Amino acid sequence: MAPEITKIESTEFSFPIEDVGYSPNGFCLVYEPGTTTCRKLFAIKIHTDTGIAGEYVGGNSPGAAQINMFANYLVGKNPLHREKHWSEIKRALRKYDRMGMGPIDIALWDFAGKYHDAPIHELLGTYRKRLPAYASTYEADLNGGLDSPEAFADFAEECYERGYDGFKLHVWESDEWGDIDREVETVHAVGDRVGDEMDLMLDPACQYETWADALRVGKACDAHDFFWYEDPYRDAGTSQHGHRRLKDNMDTPILQTEHVRGLELHTDFIANEATDFVRADPEYDAGITGATKLAHVAEGFGLDVEYHAPGPAQRHLMAATRNSNYYELALVHPNARNPIPPVYKGDYNDQIDAIDDEGTVPVPDDPGLGVDYDWEFIEENATGSVHVYE
Repeated sequence: MAPEITKIESTEFSFPIEDVGYSPNGFCLVYEPGTTTCRKLFAIKIHTDTGIAGEYVGGNSPGAAQINMFANYLVGKNPLHREKHWSEIKRALRKYDRMGMGPIDIALWDFAGKYHDAPIHELLGTYRKRLPAYASTYEADLNGGLDSPEAFADFAEECYERGYDGFKLHVWESDEWGDIDREVETVHAVGDRVGDEMDLMLDPACQYETWADALRVGKACDAHDFFWYEDPYRDAGTSQHGHRRLKDNMDTPILQTEHVRGLELHTDFIANEATDFVRADPEYDAGITGATKLAHVAEGFGLDVEYHAPGPAQRHLMAATRNSNYYELALVHPNARNPIPPVYKGDYNDQIDAIDDEGTVPVPDDPGLGVDYDWEFIEENATGSVHVYE
């Protein structure tokens, strides 16, 4: 008899991050000694009549609001019919960015793995079991952490000595703290220190105010043969024309599409030669189902897909993807912990010390996502926002 979804629960919870605050504009996490910042995430549990539940922890408030729009549709449905549900919900959310699809789709994949007694990477088709990782930094600060070009170079060297083969910089904001000369100086400082030993990446997170500033910093990346240059300026990472022209005027490969939603828009970005690497995220891009589609599109165009952020879903995806280079361990800092929620029991780890001597992280091999969530912690730290659909 086919399995059936009986109930879906979404629980918002919060967790503290010590010695971390916000940058002057209030949007980006930075090192700030003595400050504790609380973040909120959502824990999803999809119950079925088999007694097996699909689980996932992640997502954001706008995504949770979208789940509220379609969760009732899933109750009574077969949880294994992911492609059908993906297509129907995609249409239902056609007026929105569809970020609510990701957490639910991942939880459905978790159920499928548990139901079939296999890790998700085996259901997708395993390509590898160890993933090369790069160290992806917090944004720069003025608080004694990553507060100078030399501090970034020192930390890059520390990460190299830890075993990382790749290092990505998130640098200063371009409004109150920003200075393009300092951005260029930081690129040169890190390039001079470790450029011959590590693959280097730069992600300004759409901070540079003009295309000209983006080009100027990109030319500095060219001088050190950076591996990629990601989301540089204030188009918000969405201008195909602007990034195609940027590509035409520099040598460093561009990585785009973190801020482009949907299979078709990603495909258009690729087809119009506006990016060299393709960014995908199972939370942002409609789950493991959606991210897998993006990996296949990229492969068809002869390009590589790079999965955004760390997490068990990303590990399974990369394990089943040939055309991918690095697992992103973000955000790392010499004095602060990665802002990952403490919800994993067992040895799953996305902190800076997660890599082995070869600079790789393992892929979970237990059924489903292969992680055991600490539901006691989640429930003890629940904010009171609990939605039940049945």
